[in-house]
Amino acid sequence: MRARTLSTTVAGAAALALALTACGGGGGGDQADDGTITIGVKYDQPGLGLEEGSGQPAGFDVDVATYIAGELGYEPDQIEWTEAASANRETFLQQGTVDMVVATYSITDERKQLVDFAGPYYVAQQDILVQAENEDVAAAEDLEGRTLCSASGSRSAETITETMGIGAELRETQNYSECLQLLTDGQVDAVTTDNTILAGYAAQQAGEFKLLGLEMQEERYGVGLPKGSTERCEEVNAAIAQMYEDGSAEEFLNANFGEAEFEYSTEQPEADGCA
Repeated sequence: MRARTLSTTVAGAAALALALTACGGGGGGDQADDGTITIGVKYDQPGLGLEEGSGQPAGFDVDVATYIAGELGYEPDQIEWTEAASANRETFLQQGTVDMVVATYSITDERKQLVDFAGPYYVAQQDILVQAENEDVAAAEDLEGRTLCSASGSRSAETITETMGIGAELRETQNYSECLQLLTDGQVDAVTTDNTILAGYAAQQAGEFKLLGLEMQEERYGVGLPKGSTERCEEVNAAIAQMYEDGSAEEFLNANFGEAEFEYSTEQPEADGCA
């Protein structure tokens, strides 16, 4: 792990598209191959997936998704982006709304019952974000009796309230942007989720928030695929390996995480097998 201070200005999705024609995937979806690929990403997470009215999201996940699509044979202009909130990622894949999801989508055994995963393409750590002047919360245990915010569909809060048995009052919102507004307004004491997500928000409003620098639980970001996508999973894993080998992964990390002091790894995570 090493610390970097990076610019939050993201210049669109970087891609290395190596083929000119779209290729078919490894089964598992109902969408026809019409020369495009539909990818679900977050639209409200600075540094990862943020859409600010142009119709073109930007961030680390977007860069990774664009690179993978390029390795699969799709040019950037053949990608159709769809907002995928935490609560609807499985549904989108099951219903064929998207071909893949690259949206801080942690690989879990429970989710594997519903969808397939390639990757992981990055391993984040769960952390806690508080207001910069907050001296009362320095560890998860300090949330006892305090209000904690997390997005619906995320399992991060459960790590604190259930796994760690800390009696925090949980406030769930539709997304983390709402959590950050509640934190800004003093309506919650802390926000918990992956350190990548929290670092993006902290960088967007430099000096207002701080990460506690905890490592409570690994979050292994996978590429969500429709169930039964074994061949496509193997293709995506090969693309992820190439992304790290040619230095693109480090380039994307350098370009997308900013003003908050944030330690991140540039080592390729060990890939799971494709069932």
